[in-house]
Amino acid sequence: MFSAMGGRVVEGLLKSFEDPVLSKWIIIALAMSLVLNGYLFNAARWSIKEPEQDRAQQRDQSAANAPNAPLTNGHAIAPNHKDPEADPTTHHAGLPNGDTPKRSREECEALLKDKKAALLNDEELTDLALRNKIPGYALEKTLGDKTRAVKIRRSLISRNAQTSDLTSSLEKSLLPYENFDYDRVHGACCENVVGYLPLPLGVAGPLVIDGKSYFLPMATTEGVLVASASRGCKAINAGGGAITVLTADGMTRGPCIGFETLTRAAAAKVWLDSAEGQKVMREAFNSTSRFARLNQLKTSIAGTYVYVRFKTTTGDAMGMNMISKGVEKALEVMSQEAGFEDMAIISVSGNFCTDKKPAAINWIDGRGKSVVAEAIIPAHVVRDVLKSNVDALVELNISKNLIGSAMAGSIGGFNAHAANMVTAIFLATGQDPAQNVESSNCITVMKNLNGALQISVSMPSIEVGTIGGGTILEPQAAMLDLLGVRGPHPATPGANAQQLARIVAAGVLAGELSLCSALAAGHLVKAHMSHNRSAVPSAAVSRAGSPGVRAKPVGLGAGLAMTGTEERGRR
Repeated sequence: MFSAMGGRVVEGLLKSFEDPVLSKWIIIALAMSLVLNGYLFNAARWSIKEPEQDRAQQRDQSAANAPNAPLTNGHAIAPNHKDPEADPTTHHAGLPNGDTPKRSREECEALLKDKKAALLNDEELTDLALRNKIPGYALEKTLGDKTRAVKIRRSLISRNAQTSDLTSSLEKSLLPYENFDYDRVHGACCENVVGYLPLPLGVAGPLVIDGKSYFLPMATTEGVLVASASRGCKAINAGGGAITVLTADGMTRGPCIGFETLTRAAAAKVWLDSAEGQKVMREAFNSTSRFARLNQLKTSIAGTYVYVRFKTTTGDAMGMNMISKGVEKALEVMSQEAGFEDMAIISVSGNFCTDKKPAAINWIDGRGKSVVAEAIIPAHVVRDVLKSNVDALVELNISKNLIGSAMAGSIGGFNAHAANMVTAIFLATGQDPAQNVESSNCITVMKNLNGALQISVSMPSIEVGTIGGGTILEPQAAMLDLLGVRGPHPATPGANAQQLARIVAAGVLAGELSLCSALAAGHLVKAHMSHNRSAVPSAAVSRAGSPGVRAKPVGLGAGLAMTGTEERGRR
């Protein structure tokens, strides 16, 4: 029935086109419909574009205003290559651009002699420096403008005749140098400055340490490290958090003193070990500082050389300069007042400290802060968060961190990657990164405690401070603020540095837990490939013909194949 009705309707419409008047109206209506639909379609397109154009205009406006916005230390920007005609430093100060001919070298030297070097333009200053009229290290003092001094030094290095084949790109490189507080660096942190290197900064955590939550600042270029530490933090928090114990606090300095005969050297050692010698040396040492206090003297003799290890507290400073001052005073008193005028101070540091070198003495006797951190992780957390099981982790720790390290003859390296966490936190908080050598001494212990995982890290030589050194730089000080340990402790000298050492140890605990779990579950390579090798590796852009002999690359598989086949054939 419906089919018959539809046929009649269609037939009626077709017949209506035979009427000349009606057909014209139908055509007009169709045309108007097309025009109206086209207008509505375009209007819809314009309404979509307008917000995007507004956002683009806002971005352009922000970019235009960017030079006027305050920029903080660490803001990486490309050097601003100004138009020489518009840059007043490329012309004579106080004169119209181009109205005065170029100064002669004699005129430039005269201005330099009159201490008016700041009136010279950049090219003139660079020329003076290249001709050794201005020492490269003295640009800051000569100009009084530290940022401009850095800029001139970059030009000087780029145009140095002896190295220009390598260094010519520095002047216009993407190494940032502007918008940095060089007043904090000059005379304190670095010399011959040519810029600064921004490092990615992440935070792991939060991690509960002794009942308080902390985010751990980590400066690193190793992908997965922060994410892995965060996973360790999550597992530790699920077990109630980390507990830390400070077992010792004492920075060391080990001078070497010499004598002509063994008899005199032995007499000095006996005196230093005596109660009288200890008292005299302690009083002399303590007189040099409000914070440095001598706790222990340890001596050793090798022929006619005597080594004395001073172990002292240093307040909230890491303390090497403080100790060195006290050591010099104590040795002076020993020489002049204790009857050892014939002794020679060979070196205020005789490597008996030991600073920035692997040494069993730091591992056994400690240096800086000695901290133990512990956590207990329930079995279900090990399974669900760490994707492993307690027994597998215990076995891996024994076979890798204990037996494997012993097989390698390790000193203080009975761990998975303590140095990773120590170095990342050190860089973020202004510590001396070279001291990660001894600060990373660590033994990781895991046990099955009634079905749960008990994990601890013992670190006998964490060397940190919250005043002095790199902590004076604002970005690094901001990370100490993040941890609540910036500067000296207002009531208890040394408490801030001790707390920072506890935080470092707890961070290492989280890193050890997560990495060992990844190794036990076989996830390590997969995670690194996913985060660090997500794209096909490509060769970095480099200059053609870099100096030095390139070794022919040999693949591991090829090497094994050669050993297995060719050498067998020769035999």
